[in-house]
Amino acid sequence: MAKTRTRGPGRTYSQVVPGVSGRVLVVDDNKVIRQLIRVNLELEGFEVVTASDGAEALDMVHRVCPDVITLDVVMPRLDGFGAAAQLRADPRTRDLPVAIVSACSQQEVEAGIAAGVDAFLAKPFEPTELVRVVRRLAERKDRRDGMKGAPAGRGRG
Repeated sequence: MAKTRTRGPGRTYSQVVPGVSGRVLVVDDNKVIRQLIRVNLELEGFEVVTASDGAEALDMVHRVCPDVITLDVVMPRLDGFGAAAQLRADPRTRDLPVAIVSACSQQEVEAGIAAGVDAFLAKPFEPTELVRVVRRLAERKDRRDGMKGAPAGRGRG
């Protein structure tokens, strides 16, 4: 495969190979971090959708039906913990795997656990560690969906 990640105007690798490894909703107010996460996950076959804060993520979660969500902590309008807590309170998203991607201080870890977060990844992170965490969460969701007899999240919507 060529090293380029785009094909034509606006087409990303995730649109060329949709849902190969799962769909990830990446939520971060920093555009550079969103792009860094997006590129690394797309190179591993994930389809990536992005949001710039927790409120935007909650607005789009039922439309995009992600398999995994990554959340920054400090964001405008609604922070990562607030978004995670609202996802856990909604029966439709209560079991959706959520990873916090942030500085991950002890306070953030404790707040994340209280909000029901599944994993933590400290910034700065190695791209291979990002992929490992997201893949593990996507596989856990696939197993959980299989046990419920429900189809996996990919391709819905």
